[in-house]
Amino acid sequence: MKPLLLTIALLVGSLSVSYSQDFDKGYEASERGDYAEALFQWEPLAEKGNAVAQYNLGTMYAHGKGVTQDYKKAFKWYSLSAKQGDGAAQYSLGSMFYHGLGVTQDYKTAAKWYRLSADQGNVSAQYYLGNMYYDGLGVTQDFKTSVKWYRKGAEQGDGPSQGNLGISFAKGAGVIKDNMRALMWFHLAVLNGDDSAVIKREIVLSMMTTEEINKAMLMALECIENNYKGC
Repeated sequence: MKPLLLTIALLVGSLSVSYSQDFDKGYEASERGDYAEALFQWEPLAEKGNAVAQYNLGTMYAHGKGVTQDYKKAFKWYSLSAKQGDGAAQYSLGSMFYHGLGVTQDYKTAAKWYRLSADQGNVSAQYYLGNMYYDGLGVTQDFKTSVKWYRKGAEQGDGPSQGNLGISFAKGAGVIKDNMRALMWFHLAVLNGDDSAVIKREIVLSMMTTEEINKAMLMALECIENNYKGC
């Protein structure tokens, strides 16, 4: 390698190590609750275009961690990160448009950012996008598409997504009505922390025979064994 190219390569390598160390220092500071130090470490990285640092700054401003809560600044940093393809930032930006935090509420734009994040596997974005298709917020109401996104979240073990998939089967919204499969998903949702699915599980239980309930519980067990895939 020519001397000049070698010098450039060594310089780039040393900068990368430095950035990584600074980011880690910021992470360690945030873990111990020292948000002022985290801001000190992350802000220069964010200014230089580090997407994760930008996302972290957005979160600090959104929640008032170490700084005065400021949705407009949160929006600024989330936007910069999201435009670089950071899935967590895309979800957070979608949520700002969904709830109207620092921006005018805009369901259509919220759906755009949720979709970008959901395509990257962000389970919260998949859940909210499912809700938007179910309710027709910012998108044309489409129960089959809502089921698609709920299922993606459910396959990652997300309780709320599993609960809403249960609702879809209980009502026959986007799928063929199936109380056994509804019970299966409600039961899995409860196991994964969705307390709102408890009453829904009880309601569908009251409409089923003992044989149907036993089959649904067996389906739930098999679903867990298959890591929620193909259920």
